Order: sequence, then structure tokens, then C-alpha cells
Amino acid sequence: MPDFETLPRLRVDKWLWFCRVVKTRSLASSLIRGGGVRLNGERVASPSRAVVADDVLTVTLDRQIKVLKVLDMPERRGPYEEARHMYEDLSPVIPKRDPATRPLPQAVREEGAGRPSKKERRELNRLRDTDL
Repeated sequence: MPDFETLPRLRVDKWLWFCRVVKTRSLASSLIRGGGVRLNGERVASPSRAVVADDVLTVTLDRQIKVLKVLDMPERRGPYEEARHMYEDLSPVIPKRDPATRPLPQAVREEGAGRPSKKERRELNRLRDTDL
């Protein structure tokens, strides 16, 4: 069994930034503090939590969930080609929508139904004022 003291480790926020999962390190920190990152199934509370090889990170981004297995520790924030070798993407594949099941077009309101336009409101006000 490997000694965890000798394994290379890196802070979670730095790892996310180095591997180009997020654009800035401060965004990584706020994502972690907001509860958007799990390490081996447990919520990460602090950006200073250490990550080692073979850990699994679950990152909740805007419209997707990424499951990343840590393969190696990057030394710098290099190009994407270099960063993508640091992890294995285990994210579930989301099927593309079938064009036949697209959402229905927005409903069209009949003329005269609903709220009056500004012009119609002024005409109604004129009618009401003359009745007095």
C-alpha cells in the first residue's frame, strides 16, 4: 500500500484551475465553498483540501455535472492538450435531443385578449373620464 505522505498532492482549487475545469482560481474557490465540488463522494468544504492521484472529483458546473478521476498532478497551468492528460472524464453521456421532441412553439395570444396596450389604455382612460 502506498504511503500517502510521499504521494504528490495539490490543493483542490489549484487542481481545478490547472486542469482548466474553471477559468480562475477564485472561481474554483467560490465553487468549492458553494458546495459544488465533491471529493470521493464527500462534499469539499475548503479549497485547501488536498487531492492525490486516483481521487474522483464530482464538479457541478452551470448546466452539467463533471465526474473526473485524477490521474496526475500538474506542475503548472499549461495548454488544454497538456491539462487533459491529468484526468479521465467519467461524466455520464447526455443524449442529444431528438428534433421531433423539441418544445412546442410559444403560444400566441388572440388579438384583444390579455392586458391592453398603451394606446388601448389611454383610450379606456379617455372613455372613463368623459363618463363623469
